[in-house]
Amino acid sequence: MIRLNLVLLMAVMASALFLVRVQYDSRRLYTEIERAQNDFRKLEVENERLQVEKRAQATPGRVERIAREQLQMRPATPAITQYVTLKGVAAQPEASQ
Repeated sequence: MIRLNLVLLMAVMASALFLVRVQYDSRRLYTEIERAQNDFRKLEVENERLQVEKRAQATPGRVERIAREQLQMRPATPAITQYVTLKGVAAQPEASQ
């Protein structure tokens, strides 16, 4: 009878230790999930901010201003357009389809 009681006591102790370990792991994983969700929210906000900044940087007026000021580009006009042709080959109109 004493052996059976000792075996049952050992089984209860092992079960209790296992339960404590499982609860600890559960709490640890829950905090990791919360941390990952917070990181996700921060990254989502950062991504949205960068998307807005990208749209602001790519406005046609800004691109045109930078092209004029920094790259010294100017709009193409017929007066400054140069056409390139091959020597010895007559220009052939494209065949209509």
